[in-house]
This record gives sequence, structure tokens and C-alpha cells, in this order.
Amino acid sequence: GIDYGTVRIGIASADLEVGIAWFSALFARPPDARPMDGLAEWHHGAEAGLQLRLAPDHAGHGTLTLIVPDLAAQRERLQQSAMDPGGIEDVEAGRILRLADPDENLVVLVQPRSD
Repeated sequence: GIDYGTVRIGIASADLEVGIAWFSALFARPPDARPMDGLAEWHHGAEAGLQLRLAPDHAGHGTLTLIVPDLAAQRERLQQSAMDPGGIEDVEAGRILRLADPDENLVVLVQPRSD
């Protein structure tokens, strides 16, 4: 297999500053790094993160799934930050909340079923 230390998921944005504002609201913090022009990063522990990159031709085709322990609390927090998170859905794996970033990339928050 591949030996890796950190995984960063990439999401494309047509307007990086608008995307940064949206993901800053989602994560309740600004980017952790701006390593180069056209790129912003949020680090989630030592092993995972999100890279938001300026790539207008690719924007709107990404999906990001985040596992959360308390979906209702996250939905309430997002509503208070002026986002429109929609409703919580029950699915076989647990409960989910679907969001779309400003470019229509899909962001899904998942609270796994606790059996």
C-alpha cells in the first residue's frame, strides 16, 4: 500500500474568497494555512484536512463527508451562523444533513447510527 502521513481532500471553488467565508462558517474557524495563491487549508488533526482551491472549471463537482458526534447541535450552530442547513434525514447508516457550498459542492454531515 501507499505510505502516507496526512490526507487532504480537495474541493474546487470558482471564487476562493466566497468559498473561504463559507467553509470558515462550516468549521467555525478561518483556514489554518494559505500555502500558495489560490489555495486555503483547514487541518483536522494531524491526519486529515480540506484544501479549497481556486479552480472555476471544476467547481461544483466535489463531495465532502464529515462524521460528527451530534448532528442536531451542528445543525443549530449552522443556522445561527446564517447558513441554511435544511433538515436532518434518517438513513440506514444513521442521520445526515446535506449542505451545498456556494459552488454547489455537496457537503454531508453524518452522525453514524449507534447500535
